[in-house]
Amino acid sequence: MKANKPSLILFFFALLCTIIFDWAQQDFFATYAKAIVLPAIFIYFLISSEFQIGKTEGVIFFFCFIGQVYDLMDIETSELGGVICFLIVYLLIIKIFIAEHDRIKLTKRDILPISIVVVFIVYLLISVLSLQLDNMKKFNLLYTFYGIVLSIMSYFCFVSYITKGTHITLLMSLMAISYIFSDIFYIFNEYFSYSIVLVLIRDVTQILAYFFMVEYFLEKARIQKKPIQQ
Repeated sequence: MKANKPSLILFFFALLCTIIFDWAQQDFFATYAKAIVLPAIFIYFLISSEFQIGKTEGVIFFFCFIGQVYDLMDIETSELGGVICFLIVYLLIIKIFIAEHDRIKLTKRDILPISIVVVFIVYLLISVLSLQLDNMKKFNLLYTFYGIVLSIMSYFCFVSYITKGTHITLLMSLMAISYIFSDIFYIFNEYFSYSIVLVLIRDVTQILAYFFMVEYFLEKARIQKKPIQQ
């Protein structure tokens, strides 16, 4: 067994336990299961990358940890703290896209699918923000900025996949989709009455977002090493 496999197995075991405890409405045990997720995937990343981690990736993990702690603590400031932490995470991911990826080159055949993506993202942004801002009067500007940043990150991911169609852009898109659904269903859980299905979708997509993010980091590192190895 490879050195990174036990931590990956632990990650998916924690995901399975989260699903089971969420379904059984055992919030206490579900909280402990979710607490295992980030340490497990972080250890998997460190071992897989041979303990080489960039400054930006390190800061991203740090704010993911802090944001997860806010979520698990469920105190009065948890909502605001979580929003700020993941806003920083999205901004740093966008920084990576801009600094470490080639510029996106569009062709005529890309115009239609990209236009559909843009309309879809804008529709989601307006719909979800209107739902959230009607329910939560505080921090309206922060939520709006958060939604715009998530939309920009998603745009980079989806357009990169449409124009390039590579494995790494697929991972970027899966990461963006997971973060989008995680945030949307977080809002749904706040706005609507309690639903096991909404809780499950929120938790599963949030956990999968970490997995796809780590796989994206690892694939990016492999691609950057290839020219050196040649």
